[in-house]
Amino acid sequence: MTTSASAPTGSEAAMPSGGTVTDRLVEANRRYAAAFTDPGMDARPVLQVAVVACMDARLDLHDALGLELGDCHTIRNAGGVVTDDVIRSLTISQRALGTRSVVLIHHTGCGLETLTEEFRHDLEMEVGQRPAWAVEAFRDVDQDVRQSMQRVRTSPFLLHTDDVRGFVFDVRTGLLREIDPTEQS
Repeated sequence: MTTSASAPTGSEAAMPSGGTVTDRLVEANRRYAAAFTDPGMDARPVLQVAVVACMDARLDLHDALGLELGDCHTIRNAGGVVTDDVIRSLTISQRALGTRSVVLIHHTGCGLETLTEEFRHDLEMEVGQRPAWAVEAFRDVDQDVRQSMQRVRTSPFLLHTDDVRGFVFDVRTGLLREIDPTEQS
C-alpha cells in the first residue's frame, strides 16, 4: 500500500531543500487553484446531512461514503466524540444551513482507546496549566458511539434528532458496522 507520506510525489521532488510539509500543501493548493472553477454552490449541504467522525488519517470519508463536494458538512475531532463544540457545529449546521440528518462514525483501532484522563494530568504537570477540555477517552467503541448518539438526540439546541445513526468504520476492511442505540455492551 502506498500513501502520500511514503511515496515521493512530483511536488516533493520540486520542493526546495529544507521545505516543510506545509510548503508541500501550499504548492499542492496552487496546482489545485490553477484548475479550480467555482462550482456555484452555497454552504448548504445538498444531502442535508452532517457527518461527525474521527480525525484519523485512515478515514477518507468522502470516498468511503460516496460523497461529492457539497454533499455534507463534515465535523472531525479526536475520536469523533460528540463534545460541546460538535454540538455547536451541528446546531449551526441544522439551524443556519438546513441539515436534517446526523451520521456518527468512530473506527476500529482508535487512539482514544489507549488514552485515559491521566493524559490531561500529565499535560498539566508538563506545561503548568490544566487543559479546559476532557480527553473523552473510551474503552468500548460501540458504547462510545451509543453515548455520542444519545448526546445528539438529547441536545436542546438541535432541531432534528430523529435521523441520528452511528457506525464503526473498520480500518482494515473499509466497511461500516451500524451500532444499535438500544443494545448494551
